[in-house]
Amino acid sequence: MKKLKTRENNMKIATFNIQNLFHRDRSYLVNPYDKYRNEWLIEIDFLMDKPLKTNGDNDRLRELTFILGMDNSLQLPYAVLRRKAGFLFLKGMNYSKELKAGELTDWNGWIALQNYPLEPRAVENKARVIAEVNPDILILQEIEDRASLKEFNEGFLPKFNCKPFHNTFVVQGNDKRGQEIGLLTRSGIEILSVRSHSYDYKISRESIFSKDLLEYEIRSAKGNIIYILATHLQEQTEDKDISDNIREEQTKRIAEVYKQLYANGKKHIAVVGTLNAVSYCYSLSPLLIKTNLKDITKHQTFQVDVDKGVDAGYHSLGAYRMGVNIKQKDYLLLSPELFNTIQSSGLNRKGIWPEKQPMWSYFPSINKKNQAASEHPAIWGDFDV
Repeated sequence: MKKLKTRENNMKIATFNIQNLFHRDRSYLVNPYDKYRNEWLIEIDFLMDKPLKTNGDNDRLRELTFILGMDNSLQLPYAVLRRKAGFLFLKGMNYSKELKAGELTDWNGWIALQNYPLEPRAVENKARVIAEVNPDILILQEIEDRASLKEFNEGFLPKFNCKPFHNTFVVQGNDKRGQEIGLLTRSGIEILSVRSHSYDYKISRESIFSKDLLEYEIRSAKGNIIYILATHLQEQTEDKDISDNIREEQTKRIAEVYKQLYANGKKHIAVVGTLNAVSYCYSLSPLLIKTNLKDITKHQTFQVDVDKGVDAGYHSLGAYRMGVNIKQKDYLLLSPELFNTIQSSGLNRKGIWPEKQPMWSYFPSINKKNQAASEHPAIWGDFDV
């Protein structure tokens, strides 16, 4: 049996959908109070009809009118921030008792801020995942911008005995909600070129990629060239057929780029990122069936901390494998030549909050869902390249 080489001779590549570093667009939050709206309106009517109101009644009315957006209090001559159901709002300047839009400085309403801050412990748990995987090349999905990535790299990773990456690189994509793709590399690994496919268009002149497809050319410490295609595909929406069709068009384009690279003799290629569908979904067939790409989860070295209890022997449809019962959305796909250089590989889901407990091992620092690092695992592989 072939003896595996030591880590010092290898290069570890990891992909991780970190779901933002410090702030997340509020469009990704499920509105926590919509389902109670009718009940709260009925409660307001009931309290307003009471001829005699207690202090508790008045406090409850103030609370409900604020949550439902009816609040017309706190008329201050300054812009102020207030929180409502998990969102932050900006209050404009005006003394008037009415909600109205006049001149620019006389706006008297509430303006919802586009993003909300993540729980500080969640930010630390993101760093914990990366520190534990400790890759040489890290591709992150859902980054706010390069400044945030630089701050996270230099300020948070060292807290967990993880040396900051030598290079951080972010390209602005088509999504304006802080959904960029970030690349981090260690010293000795050289980024030779980066190409964005954000301007790849359909016949209708619409962008194929709602976020981006980034094509990296990288030289390893050994002097070998590898190509990484990093992407983040269409999310699943209420209309499954539409989102699947969009994703299929995106994977067709990725397959074209991959096949062109491969035909030109560039054999060490990885396709990484959040593909947002399970492996049997037809929308991924252009990559998983119609190319020679191989999924790293199928390699014999692939290791992961399995589920606990009865779930350890269970294989959920669309899951990574038996005993790893989370639906696969994230992939590290490899050309046959790169697949054959794998020395070890695995999946780290210690930063994911399990909906049922116990399901798998996670960091002790996670005590509730909003402290989780992400809803996605980190996937990694050690390569002899």
